[in-house]
Amino acid sequence: MLTRPTVQLEEMVERLKAAAESSRLRILVLLSEADLTVSDLTEILNQSQPRVSRHLKLLLDADLIARYQEGSWAFFRLSESDAAREFIKGVVGRIDRTDPMTDRDLERLEAIKLRRQERAAEYFRKNAASWDEIRSLHAPDAAVEAGMKALIGDKPFQTMVDLGTGTGRLLELFSPLYRRGVGVDLSREMLAVARANLERAGVTHAQVRLGDVYAPPVERDAHDLVTIHQVLHYLEAPSTAIREAARLLRPGGRLVIVDFAPHSHEFLREDHAHLRLGFTDRQIADWLDTAELDLEGTRAFAPDGKAAEGLTVKLWLARDRRMAIATDEISTQTEMA
Repeated sequence: MLTRPTVQLEEMVERLKAAAESSRLRILVLLSEADLTVSDLTEILNQSQPRVSRHLKLLLDADLIARYQEGSWAFFRLSESDAAREFIKGVVGRIDRTDPMTDRDLERLEAIKLRRQERAAEYFRKNAASWDEIRSLHAPDAAVEAGMKALIGDKPFQTMVDLGTGTGRLLELFSPLYRRGVGVDLSREMLAVARANLERAGVTHAQVRLGDVYAPPVERDAHDLVTIHQVLHYLEAPSTAIREAARLLRPGGRLVIVDFAPHSHEFLREDHAHLRLGFTDRQIADWLDTAELDLEGTRAFAPDGKAAEGLTVKLWLARDRRMAIATDEISTQTEMA
């Protein structure tokens, strides 16, 4: 059972002071719907950039919002603090969305979301042929996603990180289970696609960040689930990526890897930048063991038609073994007593 976070009296006073102003309250409403830039907020609020920036600074100082960089753009989002989010939810949730000013702000926000979605659609149109060629070689995405859901189960958990998030699909797929999600990708174009997809799906408790899977910009030892979906075959050092992913997990946390079984489709290396032509179970198991993870389960999805002519998708589920060690120590102490 989750406990309600508490704050010190003075900290609560500072948060109340920061939120108790119409423009800043409007900003909190907007950021509860989407991550936004200063330019976005300037357009929606119809205020000057210096004025909006001052409001943002006060909200930042009160730890009600956070700032992150994505290339030359700076985005703002709600604080990751559970106490701050509960405070914001309590305040924002009581605002009448039909209030004329709030309604107008949300209409302008929808226009910005629509522009994002149009840019994402254009990016997809330019790359659709390439992606469709690969997709035609393996099992339907729906079957693989169903397999992932079966492996992970339906028990809610606190936090998820999706490394190489791409379109943000996994953040959307598992959004009913996690309380807070983060997607990391090195492509600003793909982050724009992911952000648009999450907004369209109404997923407001996940965010995406620019970052490298070899050095993910997220907390270590803090996450219940980490996913690496169709990423390893692009990497020079897959074992390093797995090791870094393992460092993000809290004791007992789980890592899910989705990639291809070994194959001989050289055109994927030549035309689609694949550096690895699939992975064996032994390779993955050895890398997981080196990262101090225990392999708990695997699943394979053969392509439709002749398997030799297609790509078999593999799922590997591993768990941080520190929980098992802690359990063994407790059992030993109990037996000695």
